[in-house]
Amino acid sequence: MVSDFRKKKYMHVFNKFFDTNKDGTVDKKDFSEANANLAKLRGYAPGDVTYELMKELLTNLWDGLVKQADTDGDGVINAEEWVKLWDEYAKNPSAAAEWQQLYCKCVFQLEDASNDGAIDANEYANVYESFGLDKNQSLEAFKKMAKGKDTINWEEFQELWKQYFASDNPDDAGNFIFGII
Repeated sequence: MVSDFRKKKYMHVFNKFFDTNKDGTVDKKDFSEANANLAKLRGYAPGDVTYELMKELLTNLWDGLVKQADTDGDGVINAEEWVKLWDEYAKNPSAAAEWQQLYCKCVFQLEDASNDGAIDANEYANVYESFGLDKNQSLEAFKKMAKGKDTINWEEFQELWKQYFASDNPDDAGNFIFGII
């Protein structure tokens, strides 16, 4: 059974980053809205190669998510399905589904705006500000996540990711990977 702490983290991601139209479910339209938001953040325009690549990536994420999580076959992911999905992940994070691995990589690359292989506080905060999170709180979350370092590299990010979705320890640095919950 999923703990209240992990459920709170899962629902933070669901509500802040996936359910873009705030209707209590995640569907393909939410991914289209996310694509528009991310394109605006990066300055991509429809028709640009990078815009189309991002759109394809988000389509692949949606296809994997709905295939794995949509247990009632209605074409949308509700909160119960979302929590169940990540609770299953928490049992064996090393056996993540392909779309979950892609999602992790996508978030890292999105945050690594300079494409230097590491995320710094400003890169991190800018992404979360574009999703409506407070920039100062995001900077504070980065400090906690980075544990005093200036950057987080890909290997570190993957471990923080696993902590976020699998750990029940409120002191784990990975709990701040999606900002302050």
